[in-house]
Amino acid sequence: MSIPKKVHIIEVGPRDGLQNETQTLSAALRVELIERLAQSGLKKIEVGSFVSPKWVPQMANTDAVLDALNSSNIKTLTQAQFAVLTPNLKGLEGAIQHGADEIAIFGAASERFTQKNINCSIKESLQRFEDIAASAQQLNLPMRGYVSTIIGCPYEGDIDPQAVADVAKTLYQMGCFEISLGDTIGVGTPIKFKRMLDAVLKDVPVEKLAVHCHNTYGQALVNIYASLEYGINKVDSAVAGLGGCPYAKGASGNIATEDVLYMLNGMNIDSGVDIDQVIATGQWICELLQRENQSKVGLALS
Repeated sequence: MSIPKKVHIIEVGPRDGLQNETQTLSAALRVELIERLAQSGLKKIEVGSFVSPKWVPQMANTDAVLDALNSSNIKTLTQAQFAVLTPNLKGLEGAIQHGADEIAIFGAASERFTQKNINCSIKESLQRFEDIAASAQQLNLPMRGYVSTIIGCPYEGDIDPQAVADVAKTLYQMGCFEISLGDTIGVGTPIKFKRMLDAVLKDVPVEKLAVHCHNTYGQALVNIYASLEYGINKVDSAVAGLGGCPYAKGASGNIATEDVLYMLNGMNIDSGVDIDQVIATGQWICELLQRENQSKVGLALS
C-alpha cells in the first residue's frame, strides 16, 4: 500500500491525556484547551468521558464541558466534532443529553488486563457494549471502538496479533465506524506493529483503522510511520504528549500531536492543522499543569 497523502489527527489530549494527569482542571480550562485545539485545525477532538468522578476525577463535569462547547460558536467557526468515552448505558445517556457528536467504547486484547481493569473476560466486556451499540445505531450516533494492549500487556507480556484481530473484528461487526488500535504501554516496534496489522487487516478494512501510540520507549513515531506504510490515515495523538498509562512503569504518555505534525509536514502529508498553534497550546497547557512538555518539537520550536 502507498503512504496516504492526507492524514486525519484525532486529538485525545483533553480526554486520554488529562485523565492520566495528576492535576484536575476546571471545566472552564478544559473548554479553553479544546477551543484552542479546534482553532488550530483539529477536526476531531476527544473532550471527556462519562465515567464516575470517583474513579476518574479528572473527567468530572464532562457534561458541563460539552454544554459550554455546544453553546459557543466554536463548532460553526471550526467544523470540529467532539467525542466522549461512554463505558456504559448511563454514559451513553449523558453523551446524548449533552450533545456529543460521537461516542467511543473501549476493549482490550489482553485477558489479564481486562480482568484487572473491569473484573471480567474480554468476551464479557464486549457483550456489555452490545446495548450501547444498538442504541447508538438507532440514533445514528457514530461510535468509535478502541482496542488497548495491542502489542504488550503489563501483566501478560507479548500479545498474540490474532487476539487483537478478534477484538477489532467484534467491535467492527458491532457497528463501530472506526477502530483505534492502542499500544497502551508503548512497547511496540515497527516489526511487531506490522505483524499485528497483518492479522487485523484480514478482518477490518484499512480505511476503518486508526493507531494510538504511547511513547514510553520512544517508538511511537516509527510505529506510526510503519502504519502509514500500510495505508492507515488516522492517528490519535495528544497535545504536548499529555497523559500516560497508570499500569506501565515509566510511561511517558501519548505521542505528542506536535511531533506527529512535524513528521507529516516533513513528508508533505496534509493534515490541515497549524503546527505553530498546537505548539503554543502545548506550552500553555503544560504551564497550567506545571509539568514538562513531552513534545520534542514543542520544546525545540517554542
